[in-house]
Amino acid sequence: MAKTSMVNREAKRAKLVKKHAAKRAELKKIVSSQTASYEEKIEAATRLQKLPRDSSASRQTTRCAMSGRPRGVYSKFGLGRNMLRQATMRGDVPGLRKASW
Repeated sequence: MAKTSMVNREAKRAKLVKKHAAKRAELKKIVSSQTASYEEKIEAATRLQKLPRDSSASRQTTRCAMSGRPRGVYSKFGLGRNMLRQATMRGDVPGLRKASW
């Protein structure tokens, strides 16, 4: 089981990403625009840097929905490898079963 502080930190990051997504996208659009002047691009870049660091989507990590484990998470199921294995053995995941050959 992951530390609850780490799980809460990820929840806080997700909230910040959602809050600042529109503003961040708008500023990035100005920075990458070919029609904007150099001064406008510099202004947009500085405003982008002043946004909270955790509002960037790339700082989020995927975590297991059951255990909160950050590594070995299957994005299709939202579960870590060990929790996915347990759920598969119980028959909770439709269409998934243990390999045997």
